[in-house]
Order: sequence, then structure tokens, then C-alpha cells
Amino acid sequence: MKTFKITIENLKCHGCANTIRRNLQKEEGVQSVEVDHTDSSVFIAYEGEDSREADFERILTRLGYPPAGSGNTMNKVKSYVSCAIGRIGKEDEPGKN
Repeated sequence: MKTFKITIENLKCHGCANTIRRNLQKEEGVQSVEVDHTDSSVFIAYEGEDSREADFERILTRLGYPPAGSGNTMNKVKSYVSCAIGRIGKEDEPGKN
């Protein structure tokens, strides 16, 4: 199993974390995703021999959470949308209200 830790921009709340987890866990081979609000990092454990860091960075950037130091205004706007979606999705999950 391989692991990848990345510090990201625009992480604001548990809605953001929920969106990040949900999207990364859809990826083949991903075993776990942990989001740490204290240092704005994402820790991904995945199976496979190939490095997938660029794939994970691309997914996070698409959601509005680019690697620290590389963001722009459009990524910040995307992150607010992803955050809202994460909050809605969290409310839909049993026992998460």
C-alpha cells in the first residue's frame, strides 16, 4: 500500500472534508482518505505500484482544493461550491445530521 500526504488550499469546514473524501474514495484502489483541518492536509492510502500523486492533485484542484501555494480565485470559488455540496451530502447520510 502507498500513501500520499498533500497540503491544500481553501479547506474551510467539514463540508469541504466530506466532498474531498467522497470524491477521492471513488477512485480505484483508494483505501482511505483522511482530512486534517489543523494543517489543511489530506492523507490518502491507496493500492497499486504506480505513483498517483498527480492524479490526486488534479482531482483536488478540480474540486477547488489545489496544492498549497498554487491556487487562484477560480479555485477559491470552486471550493465554496464543493463545500456546499459536501454539507448537503453530509445531511443526506444517515446519522450525520
